[in-house]
Amino acid sequence: MSSADEIPPPLDRLASYDGTLDDSVPDEAALAERLARPDDSLVRILSDLPGDIIVLGAGGKMGPSLAIMARRALDDAGYDGTKRRVIAVSRFGGPEGHDAVLHTLREAGVETISADLTDRHSVAALPDAANVIYMAGQKFGTRDQPTLTWAMNCYLPALCAERYAGTRAVVFSTGNVYPLMPVRGSGASESTPTAPLGEYAMSCLGRERIWEYLAARGGTRLAVIRLNYANALTYGVLTDIARRIWVGEAVDVTMGAVNLIWQGDANLLSLSALARASESPFVVNVTGTETLSVRALAHELGRRLDRAPVIAGREAPDALLSDTTLMRETLGVPRVPIGTLLDWTALWVRRGMPLLGRPTSFEVRNGLF
Repeated sequence: MSSADEIPPPLDRLASYDGTLDDSVPDEAALAERLARPDDSLVRILSDLPGDIIVLGAGGKMGPSLAIMARRALDDAGYDGTKRRVIAVSRFGGPEGHDAVLHTLREAGVETISADLTDRHSVAALPDAANVIYMAGQKFGTRDQPTLTWAMNCYLPALCAERYAGTRAVVFSTGNVYPLMPVRGSGASESTPTAPLGEYAMSCLGRERIWEYLAARGGTRLAVIRLNYANALTYGVLTDIARRIWVGEAVDVTMGAVNLIWQGDANLLSLSALARASESPFVVNVTGTETLSVRALAHELGRRLDRAPVIAGREAPDALLSDTTLMRETLGVPRVPIGTLLDWTALWVRRGMPLLGRPTSFEVRNGLF
């Protein structure tokens, strides 16, 4: 950017905040409900796709709400768990809360299986399903344990792709497979040559290639979701920024712009991609449709938190940004606007609501996680 104080459009319009916060979500029950709320379009899509749905790697940040959304959509379409199953598979052995996650999934009618997806015998024993959502992977800790990241992001996908050959599969990837793009441009499109920086991004591109290779060999219809920065109040770029403002820490704006999407919308669009899975893999960026200035987001959150942000650094001319034209033309657009996400996030942090304690590290520009 030409000036450290310059905010790229369309962010100047966010100044419309009038002091009234949308509080329709900030408690844990409301958050869980909104994250897993399907719409009529998803109900129709899943109704038209026969067979059970299995979510591999369902114990992470997005997996539980995505699995519950799929279950709710099938229920709304008239398919209860005796007619079509939704099965969530994970170790379910995280540092905290895994018992609560299992309870939540089961209460919603999602079947759960605790399994080690790096063990070929465990993978072989998983139930058949016509529709696969693949969410397993590792990002943080790559710098200290690169071999584990490569195993999680390349070896594990090979086991699962072979096990579920001939199915319809949606595989989660990341926008980190792209190079940093000019902030004044439209972001990386699906045709932008990949240029992963660092071993995490390289291994994620490896995950894509392994799924593509084995899908072609096994007759699997494939969709690849290159996701950038889902936000769910308990974590996300907005939560990272808001927490820093709240405790008086500096917000680094060197990575000067981001794309953001409500996790519920990311769930919805990704599940909808099952209908786009094809023998010629459908690769699509899933994120918010706007290029958002980190500086502007910090000031808008500061207004809602009644605290002036401490800004550090100066905006670089490029950032990790994705073009969403294909997503908008084929899957739809996010339902929750950025102003609402700013309101919800500010209230969540002000009220001291639970946080996952897993920063996004959106500021990282060298690919080291």
